[in-house]
Amino acid sequence: MTEPTSPSWEFDRPNRFTAGAIGEPGARVFYVQVFADGVEVDVKCEKQQVLALADHLVKLLADLPSGEDDDAEVEAVEALPPTELSWVVGSISIGVDRSDDRIVVLFEEVVIDDEEATATAGTGSLRVHLTAAQVRGFAGQATALASGSRPTCRLCGQPIDPSGHACPRLN
Repeated sequence: MTEPTSPSWEFDRPNRFTAGAIGEPGARVFYVQVFADGVEVDVKCEKQQVLALADHLVKLLADLPSGEDDDAEVEAVEALPPTELSWVVGSISIGVDRSDDRIVVLFEEVVIDDEEATATAGTGSLRVHLTAAQVRGFAGQATALASGSRPTCRLCGQPIDPSGHACPRLN
């Protein structure tokens, strides 16, 4: 029996690159969304992956030549509800394509076996070539998503659920 193969994509000129979340704070499912050439791709990821990716992408902008729109205000690119989450993101790699003045992001699938509590590399991949404006739009959206999180406890820094919080510092 052969293992099923997950879909893979490469977008050299995406129309839209963003992140989104569905559900209530504390139980949200995060995803990265790409639109290009009439194709929509949504892959599930963790909130920490979205925030770390945004941070690293913005830092990499310094490696690209300055463009005319570097000082222009770029609005956050809001995500649309996903049609289908194709697979779960495991690893994320980032590079700079100096010949095209773009940042390249590679998302690779992870397959999680809940019964055996294991994770293995999957066959799916998503490679996206981004402009500086797309990076700044993604970073703005990541910041907006983070601001919609649960409030944090001022004593221990852990998130406070709507049902309350048992702070370990008060025990």
